[in-house]
Amino acid sequence: MTPAIQPADLGFFSVLASAGSLSAAARELGVTTPAVSKHLALMEARVGVALVNRTTRRMGLTPEGEVYLEHARRILGDIDDMAQLLGVSRSTPTGLLRVNATLGFGRSHVAPLISRFVRKHPQVEVQLQLSVNPPPLTEDAFDVCIRFGAPPDSRMIARQIAPNRRLLCASPAYLSKHGIPKVPNDLTRHNCIGIRQGEEAYGVWRLSHGRGKTVSTEAVKTRGNLTTNDGEIAVNWALDGHGILMRAEWDIERYLRNGRLVQVLPQYFTPDASIHAVYPQRHQLAARVRAFVDFLSLAFSQGPQSPSR
Repeated sequence: MTPAIQPADLGFFSVLASAGSLSAAARELGVTTPAVSKHLALMEARVGVALVNRTTRRMGLTPEGEVYLEHARRILGDIDDMAQLLGVSRSTPTGLLRVNATLGFGRSHVAPLISRFVRKHPQVEVQLQLSVNPPPLTEDAFDVCIRFGAPPDSRMIARQIAPNRRLLCASPAYLSKHGIPKVPNDLTRHNCIGIRQGEEAYGVWRLSHGRGKTVSTEAVKTRGNLTTNDGEIAVNWALDGHGILMRAEWDIERYLRNGRLVQVLPQYFTPDASIHAVYPQRHQLAARVRAFVDFLSLAFSQGPQSPSR
């Protein structure tokens, strides 16, 4: 009895989905369009469901086709991992690389780097998903996640790819009108722009002073009339003079440099926000993962402005 899903079907369907049409897939596979159509029809007959919606001009996946594609690419990625773990084609990154990053940072810094990465490694297929809140690390949905701060999960490898600080800042116009805070408690009398992201306690800013055994930390409950879950919007509000903002140095460095924002309470520091590439231990030898993380590390080592150029 012929199995419903055959190994050759997985690669075929991945190519077909990426190509976007039967004719384009035929060109990529080096066969005729009728041959592609016949292969697809046989696949659908074996699984008993339609995988593709076809029209004369367009082709789209059915819900069942989306499920088939997701699992096919995951299986193909596992096969690549096995080959690389056994020392086969270890020097050439290939296969599917699934990347997750936060919305603003991913758009501004990670996406441009991926564009450069795939130009250098055309045999790697990258899927980038941006999310407001990072997905649980226990889910096997991504190969590499870009995170702020090292995750506590010991089953994951967290490689620091760039140092990063969260800084307090405001526009010169706001500070001129409302005064400059001298100590953390002064923030309670200011309009503070809120960002609801991740699992951190909303509206509480933790500021530390001193080093080593002399470090003291104050938790300040802030208030303000503007709140968002998008960091880029919050930065724009600060630029417009609406209040004081706590934001990653990577997101505001250019504004501090050109004077549109001014650092507030520079003698205090916040919890570590260094940028890490996080990936499962079983992926550490995969050529595509190693190449991507090395590429990020080199690019980010050149400073906040480099990735977005």
